[in-house]
Amino acid sequence: MCGIVGYVGPQSALDVVMAGLKRLEYRGYDSAGVAVLADGGLATAKRAGKLVNLDKELSEHPLPSAATGIGHTRWATHGGPTDANAHPHLDNAGRVAVVHNGIIENFAPLRAELEERGHALGSETDTEVVAHLLAEEYSSCADLAEAMRLVCRRLEGAFTLVAVHADAPDVVVGARRNSPLVVGVGEGEYFLASDVAAFIAHTRDAVELGQDQVVELRRDGVSVTGFDGTPADVRSYHVDWDASAAEKAGYASFMLKEIAEQPKAVADTLLGRIDGSGTLSLDEVRIPAAVLREVDKVVVVACGTAFHAGLIAKYAIEHWTRIPCEVELASEFRYRDPILDQRTLVVAISQSGETMDTLMALRHAREQGARVLAICNTNGSTIPRESDAVLYTHAGPEVAVASTKAFLTQLVACYLVALYLGQVRGTKYGDEIRDVVRDLSGISGAVERVLTTMDPVRELARSLAHKNTVLFLGRHVGHPVALEGALKLKELAYMHAEGFAAGELKHGPIALIEDDLPVVVVVPSPRGRSVLHDKIVSNIQEIRARGARTIVIAEEGDEVVVPYADHLVRVPATPTLLQPLVATVPLQVFACELATARGNEVDQPRNLAKSVTVE
Repeated sequence: MCGIVGYVGPQSALDVVMAGLKRLEYRGYDSAGVAVLADGGLATAKRAGKLVNLDKELSEHPLPSAATGIGHTRWATHGGPTDANAHPHLDNAGRVAVVHNGIIENFAPLRAELEERGHALGSETDTEVVAHLLAEEYSSCADLAEAMRLVCRRLEGAFTLVAVHADAPDVVVGARRNSPLVVGVGEGEYFLASDVAAFIAHTRDAVELGQDQVVELRRDGVSVTGFDGTPADVRSYHVDWDASAAEKAGYASFMLKEIAEQPKAVADTLLGRIDGSGTLSLDEVRIPAAVLREVDKVVVVACGTAFHAGLIAKYAIEHWTRIPCEVELASEFRYRDPILDQRTLVVAISQSGETMDTLMALRHAREQGARVLAICNTNGSTIPRESDAVLYTHAGPEVAVASTKAFLTQLVACYLVALYLGQVRGTKYGDEIRDVVRDLSGISGAVERVLTTMDPVRELARSLAHKNTVLFLGRHVGHPVALEGALKLKELAYMHAEGFAAGELKHGPIALIEDDLPVVVVVPSPRGRSVLHDKIVSNIQEIRARGARTIVIAEEGDEVVVPYADHLVRVPATPTLLQPLVATVPLQVFACELATARGNEVDQPRNLAKSVTVE
């Protein structure tokens, strides 16, 4: 959540910063602002609401030309989304400007100290405290990077800070703790941003910033130190996608584009994973095979959509490796005193690699001696850096807040992790792994086929736009698919939606069934799980007998369900464990179309943010 952009170079800083902020709109925000250094002073503009409000302000009251600037899109935490609370925040003299992602947990006592010393703070935010502290420290040392280091050592919480000072016209300084910040390296120009998407139109060369580091950008270079002032080692990397990948490419929304990109994303995540001998490889593995062979428990930690991917991973891991697997909501994980030791493998799933709940769960696991394997879509982000092994999904940038292609690629990655563990432990032979990977390779085409048959699903969604509730049922791996379908409808359509394990229907949820209530049922394959197939057909009959409208997702060739389906959605037949890869797609299309019919903004749903970087 929140977006940050900073720039030093020969271009118009305001143009660069505003373009960067527009590329970060997907992160979710409710106010925006900019600051530039010009004519020996600071010039700022900020407005509540979307960037169009800031654009209007800038057209009516233009800022002076400048080569150094910072900008921010804010998602409200401390104080409501008002002009006064929008970033940047200044000190009383108007010489320091600061933008901030995250939460400064000890801001209240720091604010009280400042007010005792005569500072007047005009907002409700925790961020404004930093501007005043920086001004005090700079007055003593006349070095903005050193002032930032001194201030950061006093702060508690999770934060990314970017600041400029009127007395240092060609300097931008940033700092990070538990919140993302990346440097873009151009020719005679440098960028700071919370996401590489902000500067990808200018450069694909980037530098990772580590935990508790301060970076100083000047026209002639970049320097990075720890909060204690010691020089820091940094890793450079090259971003393998370009600016066009973050554009809509003719689609009405990023979500539609990203749903359509799923066949390619699934295929890309599989590329180069297995050699001719059937040996599987991950991106980075710093866990000895001997240690993996001793693992006696796997714990998956994740949030939201990634949590549903983890629930499906449990089936694959236990089936292919015979290791017990637990799946935990990352937000609850470390607060329940989980039992972990050196023989526990924790799998952390995060699209952004910056999900704070998951990051803190990862750190707790490592403190207990567990090894951590990350599944992530963002190269250079914090979760992969702090893990012992990494498997990157290759979904490309996902701009829409509600996840689609990231979910499918997370599923593919989960299957690969399960196979990798089976390979290391000897529970899967090379030919068996090749067979599963071959099945996975065919999924890309299967997803493509599903996407070509979605017109009836869209028509159905439009016809249900007036409904208030939809229920989702599934068995086995279809249960997490039902949960994901319900989540998509909540996120996009703002409807009450719930997913249930179909076997639990008679234990309570059947009381919700009423006349014409839409109920989506994900039917397992009659080939792979015939017993469960028979049972879920009985469930469909039960709810239909009570007047519900049944929307049945079943594989091609399953004729048993036909008499009981008011609406039948066909998906290609797949191996049982892989069915979620095709069964999820109609639910994504359904939610997107229904939300559009209700007049909702599908790319940026209300109250949501793409990257949740606070607990």
